[in-house]
Amino acid sequence: MPAPLLHVTTSPALPQAADVVVIGGGIVGVCTAYYLARRGVKVALVEKGRIGAEQSSRNWGWCRQQNRDARELPMATASLALWEAMAGQIGQDVGFRRCGLLYLSNDEAELAGWARWRDFARGEGVVTHMLGAAEAAERGRATGKAWKGGVFSPTDGIAGPERAAPVIALGTLAFGGSVHQMCAARGLELEGGRVAGVVTEAGVIRTRTVVMAGGAWASSFCRQLGIRFPQASIRSSILAVGPGADLPDALHTAQVSTTRRGDGGYTLAISGRARVDLTPQQMRFATSFLPMFFKRRKSLAPGGLQGMRSGHETLRRWRLDAATPMERMRILDPSPDQGQIAETLRRARALFPALAGVPVTASWAGYIDSTPDGVPAIGETNIPGFILAAGFSGHGFGIGPGAGHLIADLVTGAAPILDPKPYHPARFERSSWGKVADF
Repeated sequence: MPAPLLHVTTSPALPQAADVVVIGGGIVGVCTAYYLARRGVKVALVEKGRIGAEQSSRNWGWCRQQNRDARELPMATASLALWEAMAGQIGQDVGFRRCGLLYLSNDEAELAGWARWRDFARGEGVVTHMLGAAEAAERGRATGKAWKGGVFSPTDGIAGPERAAPVIALGTLAFGGSVHQMCAARGLELEGGRVAGVVTEAGVIRTRTVVMAGGAWASSFCRQLGIRFPQASIRSSILAVGPGADLPDALHTAQVSTTRRGDGGYTLAISGRARVDLTPQQMRFATSFLPMFFKRRKSLAPGGLQGMRSGHETLRRWRLDAATPMERMRILDPSPDQGQIAETLRRARALFPALAGVPVTASWAGYIDSTPDGVPAIGETNIPGFILAAGFSGHGFGIGPGAGHLIADLVTGAAPILDPKPYHPARFERSSWGKVADF
């Protein structure tokens, strides 16, 4: 079953020219196009499949500051304010609300780690409350069990993965941008070493600035241009159940995590659990990712050949006058790990008695694209006019508005909403082992 997704009608005709072309209609791409369009920039967004159809509709929907990497925290904080403003600006609901995020645990070491993060975040102006056993049991009463403690971040929230990216794309249209579905970008045209146009399957768009927000496809696209961008994807499987239980809006435990959906049902997942599907790109960047994979070795398991067949992590070069892997695989829709789906449901029903009779409505998988350090790559590459915005490492949905606003700032020369330096892709010019990377 594919992940639920709102389908929207977009622009029928491709423009001959644009100030900026954004490649990729996930949450980062649509937010970038949206903030550019609001500034009066002539922007065209091209998406090989459907807006939001890949990981942007397959995630939990969390918009959190809690436990963010220090480099991502400013972007997460900025994004919450931007999420909150969007519905009024666009005139349609993106499903966002500040419901707070609840974490519960019986592990002293885990609780101590959360307390250390709370102390750090306090210095950044972020409020997080540590919970004692009594308050944790009260907030987690739907579990019917005792907890040693927990943490509650009251200003964090959730948005609707099934509708957020499509609605923001409609906002781009409302402010004068154009959005093109079923239109793959095959490559770039260069003049004098800088961007001069984007070659799509429907024709060329003349432009001097391109933003690559292609998610799991970004590295293979960059390879066509001689740009080394270390990226690896893991396959995560989650499910949804229908209405009928009364659980916290957003809860994380070591056993299972739950999120209330817009239809009153819940998304269920096991945090961090995923399969590693072997691909040529993963083998190429293996040394860069060994530290991360080793750190997560207890939650990652070997996968199969789905990634190889999907083509998103290919090493081969493609022609600009023929169909590319993006046209052969319009939407990455990998099969979920049925063993993990069954285990997630078992854990959820064991933790929440109210779920016992609630039916499963959907299950799906998605490829989460990561960088070696787990922080996104945002910034201009060594090709003038070509800006990379990818590798969001499973965090892109929540920080999408902040990323899009920052990219719009960089493109237009405005004062950046936050410091862009920690995200610049130049940091990957050296491998994780400290050696100069082999281009």
